[in-house]
Amino acid sequence: MSVIDLKTLYETDGFKWLESTIELLKNRQFNALDLENLIEELEDLGRSEKRTTLSLLRNITEHLLFLQYWEREREYNSNHWKREIYNWRVDLEQQLTTTLLNYLRENLNLVYQRALKSANLETGDTVEFPSECPYSLEQLLDLNWFPN
Repeated sequence: MSVIDLKTLYETDGFKWLESTIELLKNRQFNALDLENLIEELEDLGRSEKRTTLSLLRNITEHLLFLQYWEREREYNSNHWKREIYNWRVDLEQQLTTTLLNYLRENLNLVYQRALKSANLETGDTVEFPSECPYSLEQLLDLNWFPN
């Protein structure tokens, strides 16, 4: 398959393009690769991984805030919140690499500010949440940790 054929395939059947690209890589046929689209796909993959990890950590953080500070709803929702937190932690654990862990560490404040905004919207600004993240990244990722 030529590069031109691969570029056409990319436009018509992305999955078939991916399979063909993988075969070319396995066979070390580097000159036949559609490098332009391969680079674009790899960049998109990296952005997607980062978005997913940030989203999971934001959800975990927001629900830990609910669990710890939203007293009015705690009695009725704490088991649900804990289950959600656990499931998101499992998903995040499966996704994390050293690079993504470092990315989360670098963006923890941003994650917290977004979680805080969302929590305030959910509670109608009726709960006083800390302005700074009260949790370490290790606590946020720990499958068994919940605030007292």
